Amino acid sequence: MFQDPVLIRHYQRLTDSLAELVYRGYRPEELYLFTNGYLTALRYSHGFEVEGYQINRLEEEIGRFIRDPSSFMPEMMPIPELESR
Repeated sequence: MFQDPVLIRHYQRLTDSLAELVYRGYRPEELYLFTNGYLTALRYSHGFEVEGYQINRLEEEIGRFIRDPSSFMPEMMPIPELESR
């Protein structure tokens, strides 16, 4: 996995966004388009200090994340307790 905190932050941001897109009904092809746009913006932005090889590694990990069906399984929500009067 990643050691660089900036890269970890980007990975978390991307996976959270992808999970939200799946929840909204987007297909895997659209997830790849979103990922490609994010990574392209990351490559060409000069404000971030992420090396090219790190972006390639991030791309590989995100590809694995999208292909893994367990990444998008809904979490069980706790059942709220009813208030007693």
